[in-house]
Amino acid sequence: MGRPLLNRRLAEFGTTIFAEMSALAVRTGSINLGQGFPDTDGPEEVREAAVRALRDGRGNQYPPGPGIPELRTAVTAHQRRWYGLTYDPDTEVLVTAGATEAIAASLLALLEPGDEVIALEPYYDSYAACIAMAGATRVPVTLRPSVEDACYRLDLDELRDAVTDRTRLILLNTPHNPTGTVLSRDELAAVAELACERDLLVVTDEVYEHLVFEGEHVPLASFPGMRERTVSIGSAGKTFSFTGWKVGWVTGSPELVSAVRSAKQFLTYVSAGPFQYAVAEALALPDSYFHGLREDMRRKRDILADGLAEAGFRVYRPSGTYFITTDITALGEQDGLAFCLGLPERCGVVAVPNAVFYDDKAAGRSLVRFAFCKKDEVLREAATRLKQLSGS
Repeated sequence: MGRPLLNRRLAEFGTTIFAEMSALAVRTGSINLGQGFPDTDGPEEVREAAVRALRDGRGNQYPPGPGIPELRTAVTAHQRRWYGLTYDPDTEVLVTAGATEAIAASLLALLEPGDEVIALEPYYDSYAACIAMAGATRVPVTLRPSVEDACYRLDLDELRDAVTDRTRLILLNTPHNPTGTVLSRDELAAVAELACERDLLVVTDEVYEHLVFEGEHVPLASFPGMRERTVSIGSAGKTFSFTGWKVGWVTGSPELVSAVRSAKQFLTYVSAGPFQYAVAEALALPDSYFHGLREDMRRKRDILADGLAEAGFRVYRPSGTYFITTDITALGEQDGLAFCLGLPERCGVVAVPNAVFYDDKAAGRSLVRFAFCKKDEVLREAATRLKQLSGS
């Protein structure tokens, strides 16, 4: 056969790095700090709500295409409760198979071949693949590490310069995976001003909204002129530690949600029926749950960050998410991919090389990401093992 089997738009994408590194962890019996999933389940009452729905026969058959009314109503109550944003559950909310499908459906719906999409680099790997499947062109704007305050910053001038007459959309992720950056109110205001000035759409991935340790999460849709041009994406997986349920959602104007639904209905159509009922109950948990989650993850962040620093890594302590980016040059290393492939044999720990999240591979070559959404004892054991790298 003269023509390759794989669609040329996907030719540059192989197996995701997460699947590859998780398989390596299983094969070597290593501690997996590569893929971002917790090693404990979320609240027992939420799990029991799913069991109750299964037993009661709720969601065992096809749920409504936009999602069950209970969950759509719960999503609108959540947005109003935390951010003062009001949405109509019938026309401005769409339930998806996790945030990944929400991103895919949004980009497939809103982009045409030839459009340009600005994305903050490094970016979650599905962003690049979904932009490619839509036939659009990704234009990275790189978040760069600040040595002085050990965190990443967005260059607003670089963002403005990236906009051309072909720019259709900005794909924004805050809190940001993998760097842990939380965009400030001033930075978001500048993004909103630019979007309005240049008549751009914005898709915002906000799945780590309740995992902010410094600063605050401010939805872009709350800024003047942005509600009608912003598709906001949320998810239950990271907030409630049930990542396998794959329950996400989109909120936006009726026109935007209708467009996204047009693409989504031909992807999964519907999913996670009984789990939708459980997530509806989860979103109504008291404030103490959400605050406790944040403080628990803050403690885990500090356990691993301190351990990585003691092991000799340069640590960029995240303001949000549950990932830590490190630089390995202080360990005498340069190639993050080679480092991560050898790490299980050297000390029994798996991490992810950040270079896979960059178009500019050189910018991420020496950077490595660790996940800290694990039990305290697992993090401490990983830190102990990693100290072998520096002989400490």
